[in-house]
Amino acid sequence: MRKKKLITIICLLSVFIAVTSCKSGAKDKEEAENTEVIPEDIVEMREDQIKLANIETGTIEMRSLSGTLKVNGLVAVAPQNFATVCAPMGGFVRTTTLIPGNTVSKGQVVAVIENQDFIDIQQNFLEARNKLEFAETDYKRHNDLYKNDVYSQKNLQQLTADYKNLKAQVKALTQKLALIGINAANLTEDNISREVKLLAPISGYVKTVNVNLGKYVTPSDVMFEIVNTDHLFLELTLFEKDAAKVANGQNIKFQINNETDQHDAVIYQTGKSINPDKTYKVYANVTDECKNIIPGMYVNAIIEATSNKVTALPSEAIVSFDDKDYIFVFDKNKTEDGKPFTEYRMIEVQKGISEGGFTEIILPKDFDISKAKVVVKGAYNLLSAKKNAGEMAC
Repeated sequence: MRKKKLITIICLLSVFIAVTSCKSGAKDKEEAENTEVIPEDIVEMREDQIKLANIETGTIEMRSLSGTLKVNGLVAVAPQNFATVCAPMGGFVRTTTLIPGNTVSKGQVVAVIENQDFIDIQQNFLEARNKLEFAETDYKRHNDLYKNDVYSQKNLQQLTADYKNLKAQVKALTQKLALIGINAANLTEDNISREVKLLAPISGYVKTVNVNLGKYVTPSDVMFEIVNTDHLFLELTLFEKDAAKVANGQNIKFQINNETDQHDAVIYQTGKSINPDKTYKVYANVTDECKNIIPGMYVNAIIEATSNKVTALPSEAIVSFDDKDYIFVFDKNKTEDGKPFTEYRMIEVQKGISEGGFTEIILPKDFDISKAKVVVKGAYNLLSAKKNAGEMAC
């Protein structure tokens, strides 16, 4: 009897446990079905959390942002402001007083050289000029005789050829004398010289001196280099991707030798081709007086890029996450268990130039600027809520 009663109790307990388990399973299933799954790009916050995070929304603006480009380059000088002094016929250096750094004026004597060939040229010129004077008189006299049928045409033609040859010889020797710096009009038998003076072709400072007293120089030897620093320019190197960001007339600020003082320049020409290393040359005139700047110096420059209207937000509205840039936009308001919530959606963007606390953003193609309410303050707090669930997020 007792055994039958025990079996009955065990059966009743089994039924009770089974019924209880079914009700619990149904309840868990119901709760799972009612649990909301929040998408990865959504951050959900209550009203009090929004106030605590100081979240404010605004609109995307169209702003004029000039932006800047940081580039490097060299100080250069135009070809007309850089002169090389050579001896056209060579010779021995007799005198010079120049050292690197000296200032010279155009037409100033920079050296005196001597050469026996100078004497020979002057002698040949004087002899040819004297012969030409005689030949010219003889030509005129025989030409008059020919007109009066006293002189033959054949003899006159020979006389004319001799006269023209002497005239050409004198012209050629006159140019040779001018090449070495001797004025043929002032040359006489009494002032033949073995020396010629080399003159500075431009005003400026002496960059290099490659001679000394007694040294023999040839026409191809560079004796002096003279630089005029009144009109310097910058040769800047940009990358290919920045070629469209510069144009003639843009302003440049540059520094040399890590100086704190900035100097001004203006772009006057941009390169017309891309170099093999994918760089691009830009040239700018130095517009202010820079006493410490000389050609060949390395410069750090900032180019003020062309101003244009772009979509922009306050820089603090843009956050970085996993090496990408995002903004938060208002998605919707909702109520759960009688409590109001707000959802914000993360939108991936690309950053452009920044200026004055605003940054250019490149938005997805289907993004509607006119309707979007963008989080302009508190964006980093929203990012923290997403990364650290439980601290601020629900």
